[in-house]
Amino acid sequence: MNARRRVTITDVARAAGVSVATVSKVVNGRYGVAATTADRVRTVIDELGYSSSLVARSLRSTHTGVIGILVAEFEPFSTEVLKGLGAAAVGSGYELLAWSGYSGHGGQEGWERRSLNQLSGTLIDGAVVVTPTVVDADAGIPVVTVDPHTGPSAGFPTIDSDNYHGALLATRHLVELGHRRVGFLAGRPGLQSAEERERGYRAGLAEAGIEFDPKLVRVGGYRTETADGAARELLSLDERPTAVFAANDITAIRTMNVAADLGLKVPEDLSVVGFDNVPESALANPPLTTIEQPLQEMGADAFRLLLALLSGQAETDTHIRLRTTLVERQSTRALPG
Repeated sequence: MNARRRVTITDVARAAGVSVATVSKVVNGRYGVAATTADRVRTVIDELGYSSSLVARSLRSTHTGVIGILVAEFEPFSTEVLKGLGAAAVGSGYELLAWSGYSGHGGQEGWERRSLNQLSGTLIDGAVVVTPTVVDADAGIPVVTVDPHTGPSAGFPTIDSDNYHGALLATRHLVELGHRRVGFLAGRPGLQSAEERERGYRAGLAEAGIEFDPKLVRVGGYRTETADGAARELLSLDERPTAVFAANDITAIRTMNVAADLGLKVPEDLSVVGFDNVPESALANPPLTTIEQPLQEMGADAFRLLLALLSGQAETDTHIRLRTTLVERQSTRALPG
């Protein structure tokens, strides 16, 4: 005889004729569900035997003591944010449940929605979502977003950094060193952070009276696999740039590697500036000049904001933007002559 299949939150929603988000609200004791609807959902939970699951146990205690952290992938940026979240959680009475597993199929937005539905119906009181695309306004639980793709999200508190100002500082630094041909390796198209960094780059050129040259721009895409080709194209130009501002540290480090392959020395032949100040930037050869966005502080602020949201002490449209600063190391120098 086959073992009985475990009843899921989707089964409950289907049987009760409501959405998964509605079941989640009932299970977690959230507001926004009519009393008659909530009673019907509880009846279905009992009938289907859902009360034996971890989800239904939260009916007896709406406080699970767990905060969910959703990241599409564990890479240097998200890892630093997670460190900040972990430090802020110490002594708070909450445990963190980090959730990933985005495969690249079906779209990140769909993965985020499915993951939030699954987690909000099981183990967590609230969630922090790192670099989300678009999060459903009806997540069923309090949600804080860190560096969302589209900028501050309506209906959700948001933490990010001043990408425009950071890019302006990076470009200004290179110009002040005497560079006039400053290349730019842009971030991923469609992301607000990438757009703001390009806007800051252009503003830095304009401030110095340097005309923007589209031939000096390539898309690095924030990723190793796209950065190499973009950097090689840029550094192989007949009139190559004497300096490059890369939209993140990973792209900047790959640019220095490509420069070495082409026989160029950093910073003697080419100055390079990155963005993020992840730990790898200080360990690069040479150590990378970069723009620091306080990633661990972003994570800590996200945790504190979520706690305030859980206690009713924060508004859902709260937005925190943190300062970016220039960190000078050995990958930049004054243009000879």
